[in-house]
Amino acid sequence: MTEETPGFEEQPDVPSGATPEDAEPKAAPTEGAAPAGDAAAAAQTAGLTAQLDQVRTALSERTADLQRLQAEYQNYRRRVERDRIAVKEIAIANLLTELLPVLDNIARARDHGELVGGFKSVAESLETVAAKMGLQQFGKEGEPFDPMIHEALMHSYAPDVTETTCVAILQPGYRIGERTIRPARVAVAEPQPGAQPAKADEAEAASAADDKETGGPDEG
Repeated sequence: MTEETPGFEEQPDVPSGATPEDAEPKAAPTEGAAPAGDAAAAAQTAGLTAQLDQVRTALSERTADLQRLQAEYQNYRRRVERDRIAVKEIAIANLLTELLPVLDNIARARDHGELVGGFKSVAESLETVAAKMGLQQFGKEGEPFDPMIHEALMHSYAPDVTETTCVAILQPGYRIGERTIRPARVAVAEPQPGAQPAKADEAEAASAADDKETGGPDEG
């Protein structure tokens, strides 16, 4: 018989080189652990999906804000450019309007043969600069009267006109592009009341001349 040493418990045999933990019995896996892990993963995935949706929504909102700001900036640039051009045109129109009396004096001097020597060179240079800045002269004898661009200072009747016509240009008009800065001051003539239009008389005269050359209208 062997004697047991008091105070020592019997230990299982441990292979050489193994740690004491290897000798401890391992607990068997409890049932239901796997389903709990799947539920946690699903909850984490749902949370990430919700966060992704929030990020996408925020990105869409920021993109819309950026597009709106860009459109507003483009409209602002166009408005500033339009205002800049308008201010420039107004400034040029004001300057040229102040020069119109000088141009009228040059025209009168030219009509009287006084535009000679150095004065002629200066006058022509001034007219050239005004033309480069967009100044255009208008108003000719014989053109139809247009109250939008003509100012009638004299009125008469004439048998050789079929409509109200400018028969004399008292002062030329000026425009810049489509903008009239001074209307042409003219003398106008209207057809005499009750008079047959001149074009109709000419047409009848031409028809009579044709009948005379061909021996009159063809007979049966």
